Amino acid sequence: LFTGYRWFSLQPFFDLRVVKVQGANGAPLRYVDAATVRSAALPRMRGNVFTADLGAVRAAFETVPWVQRASVRREWPNKLIVSVDEYEVLGTWGEQDDRLLSVDGYLFTANIDEAESEGRLPQLAGPESSAHEVAERLIDLRVWLAPVRRAPRTLTLSKRYAWTAKLSNGVTLKLGRVQDRDALKRRIDRFVLAYPRLSAQLAGRIESVDMRYPNG
Repeated sequence: LFTGYRWFSLQPFFDLRVVKVQGANGAPLRYVDAATVRSAALPRMRGNVFTADLGAVRAAFETVPWVQRASVRREWPNKLIVSVDEYEVLGTWGEQDDRLLSVDGYLFTANIDEAESEGRLPQLAGPESSAHEVAERLIDLRVWLAPVRRAPRTLTLSKRYAWTAKLSNGVTLKLGRVQDRDALKRRIDRFVLAYPRLSAQLAGRIESVDMRYPNG
């Protein structure tokens, strides 16, 4: 029986003819395309629909730029179905802007021009271990600054864990060494409260606002 199974499973009829790549949960794929898959994933695949190592296939697809996670299943008689989750980009990372940060705080490498096809991304930086925290704070700042119709264009966490943000109108916010999210929000709330009056009095003349002190 085993010999018969081995002979049967190795027949050319079961050679892989189709590898279907689709977005997880039916989501459309934005960045992963056939050319990238052919060059990055297919050369790593071995075997037929019976003998292919699905773990190895999954790992091959997770080397494709923009793929965060992949899952693979067989489909009779000669097809593999690969479902992928693409990274959702939040901003560029580091002084060289040579990597990208996803909305859930993962650093990855992909084509920056593709990422910025719809506009320039925020520039983010911090200690390597702080990527997740920087992602969360950028999302927070977008919400907290919405009342004054401003958004962060850069957000930096220094080696001493001090926050600095530059807003869409060029104003720099010095937020200081704040570890607690609620304490950071209180500083932003003070800025949001004071900024409309200050911007009216000093139209176009504000370069930076120091929020590190109670009377900042």
